[in-house]
Amino acid sequence: DDMQVEANAAQSIDREQGGWEHLKGLDEEWDLGIDEAGRGPVLGPMVYGSAFCPTNREADLKALGVDDSKALTAEKREDLFAKIQGCEYLGWMVTVMSAGELSGAMLQRNPYNLNAQSHDTAIALIQRAIAIGLNLKRVFVDTVGDPQRYEDKLSALFPSIQFAVRKKADSLFPTVSAASICAKVIRDRVLSQWKPTEGGPQ
Repeated sequence: DDMQVEANAAQSIDREQGGWEHLKGLDEEWDLGIDEAGRGPVLGPMVYGSAFCPTNREADLKALGVDDSKALTAEKREDLFAKIQGCEYLGWMVTVMSAGELSGAMLQRNPYNLNAQSHDTAIALIQRAIAIGLNLKRVFVDTVGDPQRYEDKLSALFPSIQFAVRKKADSLFPTVSAASICAKVIRDRVLSQWKPTEGGPQ
């Protein structure tokens, strides 16, 4: 059935992906952006992405041409994702959460709602970046729920980092634009591996 098809597709996709081994100067000041693709998906996974670059390279990242992934064609997103992967000063990470995983968590006895799952996944991406040795100075997040409450929550967890949690952050901050491209491309690739069964969603 369709859930099994999705489970099989999800198994062939690494839940955690990324590229950062090439980065140098991890002790410099870094910016990191976070965005998601496929929120509340009826079909396919929700993918959370982060992208990070030295604070002093923000203008270079902008010049690369990153933009809100929804404003780009699939072809342009793939082109920019290739540039992101080949960029010497830019790293990225994604977390892939299957629709089954998301809805299962919401349907359990103590429901784990979508906003809480989104916040926890974003927090885990920040923790992963710190774990590889990044000296995070500024973190920009596309909001889920109330921006100020979310920003206060993150600031309490990571007091040494400056946070900006905004609506439409993917069109305001280049690191969030890059994260949005990574998340959308990975989600599109997962969906392209799907083979919906007869009578299922085409």
